[in-house]
Amino acid sequence: MLDNKKINIAIDGYSGCGKSTTAKAVASKMGYTYIDTGAMYRAVTLYFQQKNVNISNLEEVETALRQIEIRFKFDTVDQKLHTILNGIDVENLIRTPEVAAMVSPVAALSAVRKELVAQQRIMGMDKGVVMDGRDIGTVVFPDAECKFFLVADIDIRTERRIKELALMGIDTSFEDVKSNLLVRDNIDSHREDSPLRKAEDAIEIDTSYISIQEQIEQVMEVVREVIAR
Repeated sequence: MLDNKKINIAIDGYSGCGKSTTAKAVASKMGYTYIDTGAMYRAVTLYFQQKNVNISNLEEVETALRQIEIRFKFDTVDQKLHTILNGIDVENLIRTPEVAAMVSPVAALSAVRKELVAQQRIMGMDKGVVMDGRDIGTVVFPDAECKFFLVADIDIRTERRIKELALMGIDTSFEDVKSNLLVRDNIDSHREDSPLRKAEDAIEIDTSYISIQEQIEQVMEVVREVIAR
């Protein structure tokens, strides 16, 4: 950590822009806690699918939410943060196309957002958190000392997501992945409750043609400046 002053860092943006990779690296460099809010929404989506929850039925949704416990655990074998849903490691399951296809509709539900946003705010109460998602700088941590908004060309985002899926042994087409990303963009940007948008005081970074190391350093440069004030 740069010094004893702790801040919260919010990294928002579209899927496939490198939010999670950047957030993890920044958290590691700062000695901060990394929170993958996207994984939280994916875990809720997986649970709803497993339990056949009708997302149009508010009572079913609220009942299911009371039965969900999400936490994160660092796996020393693969050196990755894993998502734990009700005591079960679901890290690979929540990254499948089936979950990806439904996560935006589930995340658009006010009951789901209110529950997870409340949990996320508790996680950041003591500062020293790097959190990435779609409404961190606008809703979860509107007072975060550092806010970033990542964007990238849709075709580049598609290629990145295909590579991620291939590493998990999932074979899918370019058009299917691109279509899923565009649908998610539309749902996330137009939902009634905390839509995806750039906070007025967020710094935008286009990651289309820069390396992951370069985007991490761009974020760290700003963080260092804020810490030094």
